[in-house]
Amino acid sequence: MVDQPSSSDLSGLAAAAAAVLDAACPRFRAGLGAPSVVAKGGHDFATQVDLDLERFISDELTSRTGLPCHGEEFGGPPAGEGLVWVVDPIDGTFNYSGGNPMTGILVGLCADGVPVLGLTWLPLLDRRYVGYAGGGLRVNGESVGRLAPVALREAAIGFGGFNQTGGGPYPGVKRIAVLSELSSRASRLRISGSTGVDLAFTAAGTYSGAISFSRYAWDNAAGTALVRAAGGIVTDLAGNPWTVASPSVVAAAPGVHGELLDLIESVTGGDWEV
Repeated sequence: MVDQPSSSDLSGLAAAAAAVLDAACPRFRAGLGAPSVVAKGGHDFATQVDLDLERFISDELTSRTGLPCHGEEFGGPPAGEGLVWVVDPIDGTFNYSGGNPMTGILVGLCADGVPVLGLTWLPLLDRRYVGYAGGGLRVNGESVGRLAPVALREAAIGFGGFNQTGGGPYPGVKRIAVLSELSSRASRLRISGSTGVDLAFTAAGTYSGAISFSRYAWDNAAGTALVRAAGGIVTDLAGNPWTVASPSVVAAAPGVHGELLDLIESVTGGDWEV
């Protein structure tokens, strides 16, 4: 078990990581619209910018902080052991390749699998989110107040991608059933195509919550840290506190988080089999 970093330690690490992401932004902007160069199966792919940015960000983070990196494209040491940076060089790659601005760079710092620091840079929207345990949330350098309780009927909710014929642990047909019920109970639904965007918007109160079916640490670690720093709650779909081993994400302001879990349970009964 690693010792939890202090707030002052996290503040210094956040500043170092922010400098790295600022340095990466010109390359991110210049590569907008880059085509696929690596097919990952299904409709998932990586661009050359993904590969180049991950190398740059990971090398710089390790050089400046002495901590290892686990990235989407090149892997690294286990994200659940010790202090590890978790890097997604381009979240929302399909958006990025198509010129959609709902895309960004995600960097989380995990202590034995628990996110303690998150940075989400959305260069095409000119938004930079930083949050860490004990330090609150800052957007473009300005402190943001903690999330107030909100009811689902007043909430905008980000919803992860789905395919009706998709399988896996959360089959498409069940996702659609949850979405259908949610559509009649939430004020608004939003599908951005980027988990990082959804979680950053939730942390800042732009959305009141987000549901993601992604199991990947690089999609979720940064945003989880942001939401928790802002006073929100992050679990998996079953209500277990989120760690890098979690199979899904429910992130929300107080109040609406419990309503989202209740809604999911009412639709699925805790059983996602079809």
